[in-house]
Parts: sequence; C-alpha cells; structure tokens
Amino acid sequence: MLITSLANPTIKALRALRQRKTRVEQGRYLIEGIRLVAEAIQCHAPLELLIVAPDLLTSAFAREIAADYAAGGGKVINVSADVFASLAGKEHPQGLAAVGRIQYTPLAGLPAAETGWVALVEVADPGNLGTVLRTADGAGFSGVILVGATTDPFDPEAVRASMGAIFSQPIARTNWAELVEWSRARQIALVGSSDRGAHDYRTAPYPQPLVLALGSERQGLSADQLAACDLVVRIPMRGHSDSLNLAVAAGVLMYEITRHR
Repeated sequence: MLITSLANPTIKALRALRQRKTRVEQGRYLIEGIRLVAEAIQCHAPLELLIVAPDLLTSAFAREIAADYAAGGGKVINVSADVFASLAGKEHPQGLAAVGRIQYTPLAGLPAAETGWVALVEVADPGNLGTVLRTADGAGFSGVILVGATTDPFDPEAVRASMGAIFSQPIARTNWAELVEWSRARQIALVGSSDRGAHDYRTAPYPQPLVLALGSERQGLSADQLAACDLVVRIPMRGHSDSLNLAVAAGVLMYEITRHR
C-alpha cells in the first residue's frame, strides 16, 4: 500500500513530530536520511518503523536497508514523493526515514569512563548540541549530560548534526545540584570552562575521570557553578572576539583532555 494523501492520519501524526511538544508527549522522533537511518540500525537504536518513498529511493544500499528491516519483522510504510517531502526537513530528500523512540540514560546508569563525560548546562542551539555529541563520540567520552533547561537532543537539527552519535552516546538529564552531588559521591572531578579560568587549558592538571561542564552560549557557567568546579580552565583568545562557539570550545577541550590521558 502506498500512502499518497497529505491528510492521512499516520502522516499527520509523523509530521507533528517536527514539534518538540509532540516529541515529548509521544516519546518519538524523526530520523531522516540514508546515512542516519543506517547508523540507527547498526547501533540497534530503538525504532518503530521505516518510511520509504520508492520514487525517491534510488540508492541500492538504501533499498537493501529497507528490505532487510522488513524481513526482520520491522514495520515499513511506503509513501509518495510528495508525502515524503512534507515530512522531510531538508531539500532533495533521499526517500528514507525512520521513527525512533526517545530514550535517556539515568545519571546513575551512565557507563564507566576512563576519560569522562560532557555536561551541557542550558545549551540552547540544537546544532551545537548535536555537534558536541558527535565530538564526544570521536574524542572517546562516555556520554553527554544535559543540565537544566536545554534544547532537545532529538530535534531534527540536533540529530543531523550528531551524524549518528546520538544513537551511540548515552544521554542523561539532570539539574546542577544533582550533577554536583553525583560527581562528589563518585569522586569524579568537575571541570568548568571560563575566560576567567585560573588554568590555561593546555597546561591544566586534568584529573580523570572527569565531567567537562560547559555553560550556555550566551552566559556560560554562573559564578556559583564555577565555584563548585574542582578545576576551571580558559582558552586564550588572541583576536578581537572574546569567546568561541560552544561546540568549537567543547571540541578543543575534549581533545586536549584526551591528549593528557
């Protein structure tokens, strides 16, 4: 059966997943694109169904993904190119998408780490969040902790920016007080970043494991949050700008911490 109506109830429900409120209510999110869907399946991410537009799906690899998923008992719905375009978040859709189930890892359930974890405090930009997920995976960190009122990691922009890391990096949610309590109870160092940090990030005495805490794009970590950190590092700025993009700063610090190991 091929769904061709934009008013189809199933399609309307899937289209609503572009809104955060609906994702939270339903515990589901959209995954779009051949590479991301393949990564989700490879990482055994919990999926509800695949969405296939036969007229758009020219990739033999993608057709094989859909066929294997269906052969394994997975649900697949076929839609017209117009219907798929109404679900897609970018131009020139590839004809393959999936619906994933949202899962968070309890703070106490985060995997052990040789290096540590990244904590994002009230990060607002989904692209930054997704990029940090991708970099944390590449640098060998063991998960990302979202602190306070952050953007949604399952926002389509965050999912795309993660380049599949959202399927492999555990994500926990908490508040600042619980993060401090958790780290103290487990003797995990809390490392903050600020332009007022006492240590240059290149020569800082990084303890391990650690939690690298990064504040929001606009305000960074508060004075009270910095005071709770065991170590505060700074990234020197040599030009006219007084700060780096959050995701860039996170990448610089994560790889420096990894180098110190």
